[in-house]
Amino acid sequence: MESPAEEAESAEDADDGATVAQENAKSSAESYLEMGGFSKSGLMDQLEFEGYSKADAKYAVAHVDVDWDEQAEIAAQNYLDTQSFSRSGLVDQLEFDGFTTEQAEHGADSVGL
Repeated sequence: MESPAEEAESAEDADDGATVAQENAKSSAESYLEMGGFSKSGLMDQLEFEGYSKADAKYAVAHVDVDWDEQAEIAAQNYLDTQSFSRSGLVDQLEFDGFTTEQAEHGADSVGL
């Protein structure tokens, strides 16, 4: 049973005109973000790989509450947990993953590179 706050949130979601597919894509996006380490474009690509349309993936990414700098920090740490990188190599890898240059540099800074 939903709490009054959850019921209000559900009602707000229904009122924003989102389709079921958009809400499902948003839910999937939130699940991936809990794992961490996704760039905006990387998250969109993952949702499309799952079978969501480009429009539904775009909706999901636009409607999730996410700190992309924090995601870059997580991705940077994940890389360093498994392999060695120079600063420029890590920045390049994060950019390849879809992070902006600023986000990639923030990620590298966050792990001490």
